[in-house]
Amino acid sequence: METRVALIGIVVEKLDSVEKLNGLLHDYGQYIIGRMGIPYEKKGVSIISVAVDAPQDAISALTGKLGMIDGVTAKTIYSKLGETK
Repeated sequence: METRVALIGIVVEKLDSVEKLNGLLHDYGQYIIGRMGIPYEKKGVSIISVAVDAPQDAISALTGKLGMIDGVTAKTIYSKLGETK
């Protein structure tokens, strides 16, 4: 199955949503290349970047599920690697 490399940017505005977020990331752990989290105390948010190598459907599903968590916003940037020409 063909995979895509992507970066999922996540902003967490409600810290009580972190448990659900981490559960989802654990569920998709087989696709995660790495992640970095930055707490931004001045604004009371956390910023997380997650690099993935996964099938297009899995990336879309993960991003959608993350965005449905209350207090969480998620957007994805795709690499051009693996694009059909």
